[in-house]
Amino acid sequence: QVQLVESGGGLVQAGDSLRLSCAASGRTFSTYALGWFRQAPGKQREFVATISGSGGSTSYADSVKGRFTISRDNAKNTVYLQMNSLKPEDTAFYYCVARAISGAERSPWGWYDWGQGTQVTVSS
Repeated sequence: QVQLVESGGGLVQAGDSLRLSCAASGRTFSTYALGWFRQAPGKQREFVATISGSGGSTSYADSVKGRFTISRDNAKNTVYLQMNSLKPEDTAFYYCVARAISGAERSPWGWYDWGQGTQVTVSS
């Protein structure tokens, strides 16, 4: 099991930027994929982005493509989500995830490990 701890959430205005971080436990960090999901009040949890173990491959939801960037620092056991040009509809609880089931990366059911989440609120 991988322990995940998110940080960096907060309240920002539309158009601002924010960077989320997620620190992972364990010595095999570079061997597994990581990702981010989010859940807004009254809505289902949705895929945001994923990155491969090496960091060489990334994938994004259409709603954030071009605005969000996922990256990882394998030396620090940390994954990041840089969020630019934030919109009120980006308001949600953001979760870090680890160890994907191959082919199911865009599904909430496709990940073994979840962090506790961090709140991002974007005001208009």
